[in-house]
Amino acid sequence: MAGRIRFTAIPLAILALAMLEAQTKPNINGVWKMDPAKSDFGSGPVSESRLDKISYHEPDLKDTITQKLQRGAENTYDMIYSTDGKETTNKVRGNTVNSTARWDGSVLVVDSTVHALREQKMLDRYTLSSDGKTLTLLRHMTGHFDTDQKIIFEKQE
Repeated sequence: MAGRIRFTAIPLAILALAMLEAQTKPNINGVWKMDPAKSDFGSGPVSESRLDKISYHEPDLKDTITQKLQRGAENTYDMIYSTDGKETTNKVRGNTVNSTARWDGSVLVVDSTVHALREQKMLDRYTLSSDGKTLTLLRHMTGHFDTDQKIIFEKQE
């Protein structure tokens, strides 16, 4: 009888760990509107407005971004990621962006290199609030200029 319990406990433990990992990935799907009053752009580019439409079905993540920077016209572009760590390539305003995305517990981490006139690296960490209504993007930028940004998004109903 003791042998049966051990063999049964191992698959149950594996199942429990898999369920725990699945629970740590928050549901970030939806439409997210930036709140510029709550955001801090540091010495980096300032967004007047930004709307993200996120669709995530593991491992595929698509973020359609409509953004108006302080200097320049409004642009819409898609950022396609694979959260299994595979590198993806996107185009933003004519510049190539290479990224890898992964989950660090409940935090989505996106590591990107923007290939423009001067190379810029960005490390993004997305965190969803416990009530699921606020998405916080902490961005660390190095290269042409170094800065930290905190961008706050509110979920749209």
